[in-house]
Amino acid sequence: MSEPFSVPVTVRGYETDVQGHLNQAVYLNYAEHARWSLLRAAGIGQAELIARGVGPVALETTIRYRRELLAGDEVEVTCAFIWGERKTFRIHQTIRKTNGTVAAEITAVGGLMDLEERRLLPEPQRYFKEMATDPGVFGF
Repeated sequence: MSEPFSVPVTVRGYETDVQGHLNQAVYLNYAEHARWSLLRAAGIGQAELIARGVGPVALETTIRYRRELLAGDEVEVTCAFIWGERKTFRIHQTIRKTNGTVAAEITAVGGLMDLEERRLLPEPQRYFKEMATDPGVFGF
């Protein structure tokens, strides 16, 4: 199996809390950044999604904090889609320091919504595969 898609991020001072730790809400920002970066790497931008009348939606997110992150820490944020057989998919993400220490693990359940009908579409992987210029980024 190949390595999951990843993006580098450097923790910025203004993202930290009073104790100097990365603020808990920023972990979600890092995860979202990696997801949109994966979509762009696959050749899918927001304009393509809107033109198609669809949009990704988050249905559930869980974060497991493993080690603290401090201002200046450099991390890699991974992103791997796990396709189901119905209307949802899972996304597994890891935020890992450059020394290999896992700082957080994020799992999410998502779907692809028909923006006009406001309903989840069946087989979202089919839509992503059709829109992608590089579907291999998704693991297809």
